[in-house]
Amino acid sequence: MRAVFLYPNLERTDKMIKIEERADGVHICGYVNTTGKPSRPIITPRGKVIEVIEERAFEQALRSNGEVTVSVDHDQSHIYASTRDNTLSVYEDAIGLHADVLVRDKDLIDIAKKGKIRGWSFGMYNVVDDMEQRADDIPIRHIKSLELDHITLVVHKQPCYAATSVEVRADSDMVMETRTFEDESQVTIPKPDYSDFEKRIAELG
Repeated sequence: MRAVFLYPNLERTDKMIKIEERADGVHICGYVNTTGKPSRPIITPRGKVIEVIEERAFEQALRSNGEVTVSVDHDQSHIYASTRDNTLSVYEDAIGLHADVLVRDKDLIDIAKKGKIRGWSFGMYNVVDDMEQRADDIPIRHIKSLELDHITLVVHKQPCYAATSVEVRADSDMVMETRTFEDESQVTIPKPDYSDFEKRIAELG
């Protein structure tokens, strides 16, 4: 019997994190980011903005990406999964960027089963955007294209899309931006369904 753990956001079903035990390991699935929807006001290299990642921006990024990796809390010294070794499946659909992470690390599996994964985050660079200025409100930053550096599971950091960071890599002048999804979650463990067994026992009796 497969054990399934659900971590639903109480406000948005597209931000549900699903933890499922399968024969090949534990899968962590969910939407890393939605497209076409405005964020809360955030601080970016463009200043304080409301940000919208346009549809197909992730799709185009995935076409050009050589590899996307998965870490925890943006700690790139430990990679838990990647597209290169087929432990990460990631794609954009009508909702946004969806990820399916195959985890075999025992510590991370334990963290997931205890409901300690608090959300998703990702790093991007080479962002192409279009600023929509508004006279009496915060401008809207429309992200047209980007390069996706990595995806991360949020465990210890406070997950909130308003929590962003910008850094310049030491080996280049490339600016890396990170975004983190808010995810107030709860664990739901489904009860085993014994109805088939009970029916068969009744038939044998």
